[in-house]
Amino acid sequence: MKTVMDTSYKFIALQTIVIKEVRRFLRIWVQTLVPPVITIALYFVIFGSLIGNRIGQMGGYTYMEFIVPGLIMMAVINNSYANVVSSFFSQKFQRSIEELLVSPVPNYIILTGFVIGGVCRGMAVGLIASIISLFFSGVHMNNILITVLVVMLASIVFSLGGFINAVYANKFDDISIIPTFVLTPLIYLGGVFYSVELLPPFWKAVSQINPIFYMVNAFRYGVLGISDVDIGFAIFMLLLFAVGLFSFSLWLLHRGKGLRH
Repeated sequence: MKTVMDTSYKFIALQTIVIKEVRRFLRIWVQTLVPPVITIALYFVIFGSLIGNRIGQMGGYTYMEFIVPGLIMMAVINNSYANVVSSFFSQKFQRSIEELLVSPVPNYIILTGFVIGGVCRGMAVGLIASIISLFFSGVHMNNILITVLVVMLASIVFSLGGFINAVYANKFDDISIIPTFVLTPLIYLGGVFYSVELLPPFWKAVSQINPIFYMVNAFRYGVLGISDVDIGFAIFMLLLFAVGLFSFSLWLLHRGKGLRH
């Protein structure tokens, strides 16, 4: 009976955190869902239609079709990250996170709740971006299961990244440093706009440590059926990043790093 009750209150706690996180970004949907869609549409017009006609084909597909998976993944990554880093840091700044930390809710439930919130926003934006892409290209779906799996793993990885950023941030300016100086370079060097096969050997080797390289290529395989890396290895790397970041995030919560004064 006690085990059932423990499971019940943990589920209620998780459900409460998730609902709060989802309502948070839906309540301000004009700020959270609309801007990414406009940005993606501009990328399609500028890089796909205008520049793409001059580039021609890449990987056996038109340039527009080639960059569609990468642009969708870029939107998923940015929004998963932004949702968690802004939400958790806001609660940390307002000191309301302390109420969760002193409650009987396990740390892994707290972390999971914030991550699911980030995943929901990332997948919502990804779905909208996918619909928008249909107006610019006739991209088909090669493998729906791999596509959904990769989007979920990418959302989890960068939701955890946003959580870690929020834990270490001391002021609001700190939550913009990582997206500007780390996340953006990783995205543009992750094969969103090109095949890494075009890179010199050194930069091709550097790409192997970029998590976004595996996300973009695995997602491109799910949509188009082409990839610069073995799909099994790519998914393994995404799982490795997810488990590693989750373990580190949980350790930070246990220690109360930047949360307890």
